[in-house]
Amino acid sequence: MKVAFATQDLKRVDAHFGWAKNIAIYDVNPDGHRFVEAIQFDGDLKEDGNEDKLAPKIEAIKDCTILYVAAIGGSGAARVVANNIHPMKVAQPEAIDDLCVKLEDVLKGSPPPWLRKVLAKGQERSFDFED
Repeated sequence: MKVAFATQDLKRVDAHFGWAKNIAIYDVNPDGHRFVEAIQFDGDLKEDGNEDKLAPKIEAIKDCTILYVAAIGGSGAARVVANNIHPMKVAQPEAIDDLCVKLEDVLKGSPPPWLRKVLAKGQERSFDFED
């Protein structure tokens, strides 16, 4: 599954979603993770009530399942959730690599119900009634 990280330095989740200069996207599964791409944003990203700056970010992460952020505003969170992306807030800056490893461990074990539901959406259900 694809996971997005709001980051200023491409190493840590250390950015507010609306102010993030970069969004790093990784593919994470129980067997490991790999970097997919980094998307850069420029212009005036500071808190100013300008909701237009969110649209390109939402578009950039639309294929992601989870978005890790240091912080996110109410309208940003609502727009992320409306696109079926689960926002996850970190309490303090945390290394993207460490978060990927933690997520791998969760996927290997028993993921929480919300994550199981998201993961199941990508798989076809098959019922074999002949047995």
